[in-house]
Amino acid sequence: MKEEQTNRTKWITVRVSEKEYTAVQKLFEGTTERKFSTYLRKVLLKQPLIKEVRNASLHEVITVLIRMQKDLNGLTNNYNQMVRKLHISDTRSELLAWIKSYETERERLFFQVETIEAYIRKTADLWLR
Repeated sequence: MKEEQTNRTKWITVRVSEKEYTAVQKLFEGTTERKFSTYLRKVLLKQPLIKEVRNASLHEVITVLIRMQKDLNGLTNNYNQMVRKLHISDTRSELLAWIKSYETERERLFFQVETIEAYIRKTADLWLR
C-alpha cells in the first residue's frame, strides 16, 4: 500500500560551536546518507544508519586514474589544436614550427602512456596476488 506522505512543518533549532559542527559533519560524511537533514533526523529518532564502507586501495587507484585521465584529456586537446593549426598553415616556416611542436607533444603523450601502463601493471600485480 501507499504510505501517507507527511509534511514536515516543525522546526528544531540547535546551536553548536564550530568544533561541534565539524565533529557532527565528520560523522555524517562517514555514512551513506546524502542529506545532512536526513542524517540528523535518523540520529535524533535513533533509526539505523549505514556506515560507508570504502576500500581504501580502490579509492587510491581511482584517484590516480582520474588524474591520469585529466592529463590525457589535456594532451588530446593539445593534439587537436595542433592538427587544426596544420590545416590552416600555408607557409614552410609554419609547417616546420608545427612539426617541432608535434614532436614535443608526441614525446609527452608517449611518456604519459608509459606512466599509465606502468601504473596499471603495478596495480594489477598488487590486486592479483
